[in-house]
Amino acid sequence: MLNLFRLIAFLEGVSYILLLFIATPIKYLSDDPQYVKILGMPHGLLFIAYIVMAILISKKMQWSNSILAKVLLASIIPFGTFYVEYKYLKKNHL
Repeated sequence: MLNLFRLIAFLEGVSYILLLFIATPIKYLSDDPQYVKILGMPHGLLFIAYIVMAILISKKMQWSNSILAKVLLASIIPFGTFYVEYKYLKKNHL
């Protein structure tokens, strides 16, 4: 389950970065919402999966409420999920 969470965290982070820094500027600078429409739904699903998996993993990893809050907050900060991988999910933390 931890490996699945790692994958979801990575994909959620990548989709968020693509949405924020590529699709949204194209939408507003070129008046072309196509990329936001294409990336929006997968990112939304990955975001929800990240939240659910974080809550489930928190029990297994015995995270405090503070750590869980940081992990959840990371999902709305660009590059946040990569920080979570580095800080809380590395193999030496298991």
